[in-house]
Amino acid sequence: VQLQASGGGLVQPGGSLRLSCAAFGFTLDDYAVGWFRQAPGKERERVSCISRVDGSLHYSDSVKGRFTISRDDAKNALYLQMSNLKPEDTAVYFCAASYLHNRSRNPGDYGYWGQGTLVTVSS
Repeated sequence: VQLQASGGGLVQPGGSLRLSCAAFGFTLDDYAVGWFRQAPGKERERVSCISRVDGSLHYSDSVKGRFTISRDDAKNALYLQMSNLKPEDTAVYFCAASYLHNRSRNPGDYGYWGQGTLVTVSS
């Protein structure tokens, strides 16, 4: 059972990036899934998630209107399209999956994690 995240990199303010997360050994649509990020010296925070119950999409206030989460069931993959990136978006981004908890903001409620991919927003 594994999640593999990719797509991070260096981007200028106002730019865009698309993060991908491939799942192996389990089916993503059976789980609540989400993206978290952790900046240096800060706690890991949930950026966005997809409800396991009704497929609804949820975003933190800091990224609402700029980030879009999506899931491709045929590819068993999760994505995070990030636009109008700001320096404060700089962080390591993680994909995560939870079977027992839905829409949780608590990282401890997620049993599966990708390895993290670094996003740096800087001119």
